[in-house]
Amino acid sequence: MAFKWKSVFDVAAIKSDFEVAGLNPNFIPQIWKHVLKNPDCRWDDIPSLPSAAYHLLDSKFKPSTSTVHAAIDSSDLVTTKLLIKLQNGEFVEAVIMRYDTRLGKYDGKPRLGGPRSTLCVSSQVGCKMGCNFCATGSMGFKSNLTSGEILEQLVHASRISAIRNVVFMGMGEPLNNYSAVVDAIRAMTAFPFQLSPKKITLSTVGIIHGINKLQKDMPNLNLAVSLHAPVQEIRCQIMPAARAFPLERLMNALREYQTSSQQKILIEYIMLDAVNDEEQHAHQLGKLLETLQSVVNLIPFNPIGSLSCYSTSDDHKVVKFQKILRGTYNIRTTIRLPDVDMDYLTSDTGQIHDLGAFELWSKA
Repeated sequence: MAFKWKSVFDVAAIKSDFEVAGLNPNFIPQIWKHVLKNPDCRWDDIPSLPSAAYHLLDSKFKPSTSTVHAAIDSSDLVTTKLLIKLQNGEFVEAVIMRYDTRLGKYDGKPRLGGPRSTLCVSSQVGCKMGCNFCATGSMGFKSNLTSGEILEQLVHASRISAIRNVVFMGMGEPLNNYSAVVDAIRAMTAFPFQLSPKKITLSTVGIIHGINKLQKDMPNLNLAVSLHAPVQEIRCQIMPAARAFPLERLMNALREYQTSSQQKILIEYIMLDAVNDEEQHAHQLGKLLETLQSVVNLIPFNPIGSLSCYSTSDDHKVVKFQKILRGTYNIRTTIRLPDVDMDYLTSDTGQIHDLGAFELWSKA
């Protein structure tokens, strides 16, 4: 078996190896800071480390175990898709999404702010959930990413654009790779990345035990749920894994999460023609969410080439769906902007087009 290097950003690995070697783990953020500024550095370029640290880094770690295989800009330059090659030869995607918060309004008033960049990251190669509208679901599960491979997506992206927000809405189900994802998020919120927890959103298909654990481990994190249907029968039809997570139990878990976090929950809802986009579905969804403080993001379906058995909902249906949620149930509801040129992206999760929806509520 070929030797496998560890990423210097692999939180658990570097902390464990430092402790075994009797090295102070407080040196780790200093190493990360240097690597962020000097991507092609040699370990002996980093000043003021103990000699044992240089030996350890030389023998086990690399500044990056992944490479940007391709960076593709959309025609309007709003998005940059990064195809990242891992050291095992597999690929994952990360997407930089740019927008200007001043273009929207909040409570009817012009919004302050300016240009922002959100990074959508992957947590797995493939996915076990098998959602049948999803390209990643059709490829099956291959492997979990390490915390280092997750953080390296942020490192690569930060060299292209200053990242303000991170959304776990790329390939994979984050709560099925819980330890690595939580380690990565904790690193993102610490030196030298220093992102606010409120600027990080984790999206899940609704893994109940993971949501319950997350509210204790990461209480300030934004939570998004790929609901995609207002009743259990339709959820199971388009998301086979939903059989293990009954809708009633999921809603109870979300209410508990909200009571603990005091934050709104983003509900992601992909619009599938004649499946979940009728007026009755809008009313069912509105009633389901009546006791939850939420924002609904309606996502026009992006067909997966010839593999797709679904069609995109008519624009008028999507707007009517939004009007019912907003007008009858007073639920803030956004629609993925049709003028965002993202057709070149694969519809990996039905989520990747959200553009950091917690920053885009003002578009509603």
